[in-house]
Amino acid sequence: MEIFSALLLGLDQAVMPVNLLWCFVGVLLGTLVGVLPGLGPAATMAILLPFTMGLAPVTALIMLAGIYYGAQYGGSTTAILLNLPGETSSVVTAIDGYKMARKGRAGVALATAAIGSFFAGTVATLLLALFAPSLAEVGLKFGPAENFSLMVLGLLASVVLARGSLPKALAMVFVGILIGLIGQDVQTAEPRFTLGLDEMTGGINFVIVAMGLFGIGEVVKDLEHAESRSAISAPFMSMFPTREDWRRMVPPILRGTGIGAVLGLLPGGGALLAAFAAYAIEKRVAKPKEGFGNGAIEGVAAPESANNAGAQTSFVPLLTLGLPANAVMALMFGALIMQGIAPGPTLISDHPKVFWGVIVSMWVGNLMLLVLNLPLIGIWTKLLTLPFRYLYPAILVFCAIGTLSLNNSVFDLWLLAAFSIAGYIFVKLDCDAAPLVMGLLLGPMMEENFRRAMFLSRGKVSIFVDRPISAGLLIVAVLVLVVVIMPRFRATREEAFQE
Repeated sequence: MEIFSALLLGLDQAVMPVNLLWCFVGVLLGTLVGVLPGLGPAATMAILLPFTMGLAPVTALIMLAGIYYGAQYGGSTTAILLNLPGETSSVVTAIDGYKMARKGRAGVALATAAIGSFFAGTVATLLLALFAPSLAEVGLKFGPAENFSLMVLGLLASVVLARGSLPKALAMVFVGILIGLIGQDVQTAEPRFTLGLDEMTGGINFVIVAMGLFGIGEVVKDLEHAESRSAISAPFMSMFPTREDWRRMVPPILRGTGIGAVLGLLPGGGALLAAFAAYAIEKRVAKPKEGFGNGAIEGVAAPESANNAGAQTSFVPLLTLGLPANAVMALMFGALIMQGIAPGPTLISDHPKVFWGVIVSMWVGNLMLLVLNLPLIGIWTKLLTLPFRYLYPAILVFCAIGTLSLNNSVFDLWLLAAFSIAGYIFVKLDCDAAPLVMGLLLGPMMEENFRRAMFLSRGKVSIFVDRPISAGLLIVAVLVLVVVIMPRFRATREEAFQE
C-alpha cells in the first residue's frame, strides 16, 4: 500500500495546473526539437537550464523530463517522412520507416511509432515507480568509497558508449574532470587552476559549458550542410493499422520495451543503445528476414519502443544513485544541483514530492504525446521546411540571455564563446562531448568522495577493496577497461558505430 500512497502523492503534484502546463510545454518542445534535425533534447535543455531556476524544483524537472522523452517521439517523424532522423535514437527507425513511407504507408509507420512509444513509456514508468525505491535503499548503504567506485564505473561506461575512438573519449573524460577541478579546493578553499582570475574562483558554471558544447557548438555544424528537404505526406485517416499490422507489431513492441527498460539502466546507455539492440535482435528473430530494410513494420515498432523505454528508465540511476546515465541525464543532474537538491538515495526520502511528481508526470506526458503527435503530423511536416539558418540566431540569443541571467557577468559570455568554439572543434575532430560533461559533473564529486574515504581510513587506499560493494564495483570497472582495450572489441565497437 505504501507504493499507492506514494503514487497518489505524485499524482497530486503532477495534476497541479502549473505542472500540467509545464509538462505540456516540455513534451511539445521535445516533439518540436525531435522533429527539427540537428537540435535535439541535450541542446534544448542546455539552453533552457538558466530559465528553469525561476520554477519550483518539481515543475522544472517535469518540463525538462518532458523535453527528453518527447524528443524520442518527434525524432521518428523526420526519420519516417524524410529519411532524416531528428534524434540519434531514431536512426534505426529510418531504415524501414522511410521505406514504408515510400510505399504509401507513412501513416501506418507513424501510428506504429506512436503506439509503441506510448506503450513502452507507460510500462517503463511503471517499472521506475516499482523498483527505484528498492534501488535507493541499496544506495543508502553507499559510503564515500562506494560512491567513488560507482563514479569510476560510470565514467568508464560513458567512454565505452561514446561516439568516436576510445582514446578520444577517454581524453574527453579527463578534460571534463580537469575543468571541474577549477575553482576552490573542496577542503582548504584555496583557489586552484584559476589563472589568477577572480571570476574563476567559484569554478566554471556547468550551464555555461553545457550551452557552449550542446546549445551552440554541436548545432552550428548543421549550418554547413545544404538544405534539401521534401517530406512525404501522411493523411490522418491513413494512420490506422490493419489487423495484420497489429499481429506483426505487438511482439516487437513487447520485446523492444523489455530491451529498452534494461539497457536504459546502464551508465552510458539509454535510448540510442536500446534502439540499436532492439533492431538487431528483431532482425535476428524475424521470419522471413528479407523484409528488413525494405519496409518491415517490425523495424519501426521495435526500436521506437526500445528508445522510449530506455529514455524513461535512464532516470533510475540518476534519481536513486546520483549517477547520470548519459549526457541528457547529466543535464538533469545539473538542474537538480541548481535547485539545491542532491540526486541520490536520499532524494526519495528528502524530496518525495519531487521524486514521485516527476514519475507520475511521465504517465501524463506520454498520454499528452499520444494525443498530440498523430493529429499534428501535418504541422510538423510543414515545420520541416523551415531553414535551419533562421533558427540558429534565436539559439544564440537564448544562450546569451541565459548566460547573463546566471551572474550578470560579461566574463561568463566570454566563457560561453570559448566553449562554443571548443564544442565546434570537438565536432570536427569527432570527439563526443558527452564524456566531457560526465567528467565535469562527476569529477569534483569523485575527488570529494576519494578524500573523505582516505580520511576515514587514515590514508589507507585499501578501503576501496576492503568494502564489498566498492570492491565489486571496481572489479566490474576493471573488467570493462580490459574489454575496452581488447583489439577485437575495439574493432567491433567501431564497426557498430559506423553502421
